[in-house]
Amino acid sequence: MVSKKVVIKNPTGLHLRPAGILCNEAVKYKSKVYFKYGDNEANAKSVLSVLGACIKSGTELEFICEGEDEDAAMAGITAVVENGLGE
Repeated sequence: MVSKKVVIKNPTGLHLRPAGILCNEAVKYKSKVYFKYGDNEANAKSVLSVLGACIKSGTELEFICEGEDEDAAMAGITAVVENGLGE
């Protein structure tokens, strides 16, 4: 298991388009990919789970990857988040 804290930078938070970009990256990997926010967790491979988290700009998320390709998954996820999720 690997984990990393990342701040959501895009001004509108995780609305539909950036949530879709995040999920598209997460489903590329066999590992379980999810994030923690407050006392809750969301599955990064599910658009509904990501949208249901209602993540705003400036929120710090802890991404967690567990599985055979967890390092590659973490690198991919953090790259798309740090690059603004397409915005």
